[in-house]
This record gives sequence, structure tokens and C-alpha cells, in this order.
Amino acid sequence: MHLEDMFPPVDMDWLGKARLRYASAVVGARNADRIPVDPMMLGHATVSCGYTIRDFYTKPELGVRCMAYAQELYDLLPVTKYHFAHPWLTELGLELKPMDLTAPVPVNVPVPDAEAVEALEAPSLEEIKNGFSYRKLVGTMDYTKEHIPEMFVPLAYCPEPVGSAAQLCGLEQFLMWTVTDMDLVKKLISVYIDTAVTAAGAIADRFGMAVINTGAVFENSDTMSPETIAEISPPALDRLVKGCLKKGAGPQIFYHFCGNHKDDYMLYRDTILFTPLTIMQMGYWDRVPFPSSVMRETFGDMCTIMPSVDTKLFALGNLKAIYEQARDQILGGRDSKNGFILGTACEVPPLSYPASIHTLVRAAKDFGSYGTW
Repeated sequence: MHLEDMFPPVDMDWLGKARLRYASAVVGARNADRIPVDPMMLGHATVSCGYTIRDFYTKPELGVRCMAYAQELYDLLPVTKYHFAHPWLTELGLELKPMDLTAPVPVNVPVPDAEAVEALEAPSLEEIKNGFSYRKLVGTMDYTKEHIPEMFVPLAYCPEPVGSAAQLCGLEQFLMWTVTDMDLVKKLISVYIDTAVTAAGAIADRFGMAVINTGAVFENSDTMSPETIAEISPPALDRLVKGCLKKGAGPQIFYHFCGNHKDDYMLYRDTILFTPLTIMQMGYWDRVPFPSSVMRETFGDMCTIMPSVDTKLFALGNLKAIYEQARDQILGGRDSKNGFILGTACEVPPLSYPASIHTLVRAAKDFGSYGTW
């Protein structure tokens, strides 16, 4: 049976309202019914439709079709967003093992020592197009464009350059090199950026303007000093985004800052590129969600802000805690100059209770309806 025979057609009335919400938020307007909600949803999309976490990663067409229906089911965004951990790293030698209850995990260290770093080179455009990441990501976009065109948006997914580079040599080795040999660290980051920029250009050539999705996760206030982060992370993000833009990706940018950024968030304000269509998401302030009031004050005049609710709550069944945390985040930042989206600190656990996501939407209706503040 074809996938399109297994799902109802897209509700176009819902889609129109969802489009207006998203567009209104991104341009800082107030002409929709409420602020949009965008939980970071991957494997939960297939689970919510009766399939498995493993299905999301091993059956990408099914994964993206479930994602489209889950967006409508929960009244979220009008677009599909299929991605997975570690894109463009398999092209640099990383091997991934599919798992039943998580995203695929690395099973090797492709760059184990300094000599391997020195010998590492970015793959060519042809090698990228023939590689695992490009074929999988482009396959989902081809499918969406053909079968669900009304929810199609090209995505140039180029995850955090620092954390991606660290995967090549192992996280512990990478952290050690930030102390003992920063040149090796910068070489790894540079090769990843060159690879990701080439890939983003290939996606843009195929589909046109593509949303640049990147950020900083591994480097945060729990893993590195602000001085170390300042030396490697903002320059890497700036170079990656500018490179993607030159290759035709963008102009929309989504910055994902998972982890604790209490002591380093200010490092990025004046050092990375913001376009008029930029969304900034921050995860945590120490052990609590990053305050929306701080996001509004720091980034609100530059981009749409996306304050977060703690994703740990989504598997605990405490709906009131989710509701109250969402309420506080909305009240603290809903009047941000360039728009507000309610998100989650990181990926919602795939086995999250559906009521947890519905609670985000309920809070958005109760406290984020335009015209009521």
C-alpha cells in the first residue's frame, strides 16, 4: 500500500491558519490568532502515528509523512521537518548504527589522532551527492515536494559545527585538544564547515532557498569556559552561515542552542549573522529553561525568539508543570519586537505523552492569543 493511501489529506483550513501563525511570528506581526508552537519533534512523529522510533530513521518517507500528519494532529507548524543526528559526518567516515529507542548512534572514531586530523579533507560535491546524508535528506524532500507540496520547505540541515567536529575524534579527545592543541580543534571544525556548506549549496541548487538549521549544543556553560567558546563557536557559526548563504541557502536561519548557555549566550549577539528571517532558540539557564525575558532583551530586536519548555517534563505526566512553565515563558517574551514562537529545550522524548504537547498548545491559546495583551 502506498503511503498516501494510509493518511488522510491535509486539512487545508488548518494549514491556512497555521501558515498565518508562523508567518506572523517570523515577521513580528500580530495578525494571527495566537503564537505558533514548535516542539522539537523527531521520533515522536512516527510513534504518534502508530509506528516505531526506529521507523523514523530507517524509513525516511514514512518518517516525513508521519511528521506532516503530527504537525496537523497537534496544531503546530504548516511544514514538514525531517532530519537526523550527524548529517554530513558519514561522508567524513562516521558510521551510524540504527537503534530501536533512540536516534542512530556512532560506532567508530574516524579521526582518532593528530595525524588523522592533518590528513582529513572535505569531500567533493560529487562525493556528498552520492553519500548517505544527502540521499536520505533529499529523498524526504523529494517525497514531500511530490506528495505533500503544500507542506514542503527545503531544509539545509547543518548542525552545530563544533559538536559535529567533536564527533569525528570523540568528545573526550576533542575537549582535551581544546586545552592542549587548539589548532587540531580548528582544523576539524573547518573541515566540517566546508563539508556542510557544500552540502547546503547542493540542496539549494536542487530546491531553491533552503532554511539553514544550525546552532551550538556541545559547547555550552557546562562543558567549556566562555573564553574557549568565544574562540571557536561564534566564528564557526558565522563562517558556516555566511558560506551557506553564498551557496544559495537561506535567507531563513534557525539557531538551535540546546544545553546550558547561562554564561555564554552574550558571546553570540554581535558575532554571528542575523538575517531578517532568523529564529533564535535557547535551551537552559543552568538547570531551568532559558528565561524568555532574557531572550527578548538580548535578541528580540534582531530576530524571532523561541523560548523553551523543559523537555524532561514531557515524559513525566505532570501536565500542570508544563502548562505553568509555558505560561511563564509566554508572558515573559510574547511582546518581543520581532515575534515569538513557543518551543522545547531539545527533542521531545519520542515516547512523550500526547497530552504533553497538547498542553503547550493550550498554553499558547490561553496566554499567546493576539489581541488579549
